Amino acid sequence: MAAPFSWIRPEPHGIHVGPADCWIDPSRAVDRALVTHGHADHARGGHGQTVATPATLAIMDLRYNTREGATPVEYGETIRLPGGVDAAYIPAGHVLGSAQILLEHAGERVVVTGDYKRRADPTCPPFEVTKCDIFITEATFGLPVFCHPPIAEEMRKLLDRLAAHPERCVLVGAYALGKAQRVIAELRAAGHHEPIYLHGAMERMCRLYEEHGVSLGELRLVADHTKDEMRGSIVICPPSALNDRWSRRLPEPITAMASGWMRVRQRARQRNVELPLVISDHADWGELTRTIEEVDAQENWITHGREDALLRWCQLHQRRARALALVGYEDEDD
Repeated sequence: MAAPFSWIRPEPHGIHVGPADCWIDPSRAVDRALVTHGHADHARGGHGQTVATPATLAIMDLRYNTREGATPVEYGETIRLPGGVDAAYIPAGHVLGSAQILLEHAGERVVVTGDYKRRADPTCPPFEVTKCDIFITEATFGLPVFCHPPIAEEMRKLLDRLAAHPERCVLVGAYALGKAQRVIAELRAAGHHEPIYLHGAMERMCRLYEEHGVSLGELRLVADHTKDEMRGSIVICPPSALNDRWSRRLPEPITAMASGWMRVRQRARQRNVELPLVISDHADWGELTRTIEEVDAQENWITHGREDALLRWCQLHQRRARALALVGYEDEDD
């Protein structure tokens, strides 16, 4: 008889599912890939077959031209893979299309979360707790210092700063997939219905979100408007453009950055950010530990992040755990 869970194992370039000969979020091209979401450290082109939610496949097609071999799986749908492995895609609450992958084989259940968060997000379905035997969790913000504030507080900070300087604009650096659209949607929820201006690199992803039913209100391209037209407005750009020559076309921009890393003051100073906005699309320390408790797996595998602290927490709470050594998973401008 095979050893328990011998059919799934972590390798440096991803998690390998032996009987199905497939990989989860591999960092190199493979014959069959199961992809949790569209961020570049989890999704890439070149696979023979890519299995993901329809929204993730649309994102991958936009970013990596991965139409060939695309196999869509709806949330809650179970598909049979080779070798008698069943796979189901369950909302992860990270970005549009993001999913946890539940794998079942020989009576054993494994959940691979990819990236996830537990906060409400108007741009994607919420995370669903799924019971399993092995829980493979991210640990991007796996330190007790990371406690993300309510997003309504961060939106209020942003809108208050804008109201205090109507002759200027607030330029918000936000990751192009997920963070930018969430910031826009949360601004709308906070009552800001004025046009929001976009860096050109943001337009196609925002339009894709709208095509998938996420309402973002009136969006305008910076390139199509004058400096005076943008006074008293919010502008969204990639983090790399915050202090770029491009920003000179804006009316005295107040630089802001939307990221969980803005909890770390040194990171804000390094980017010359005047208005740090602690807005994350990952679970914070309390959400990571609560999720481990709620899933209540026999064993927890911890990856891509601050594994050591979460591993120690598991040990102190009599929960079996191990840290994985996967490569290619980087800190995004969360």
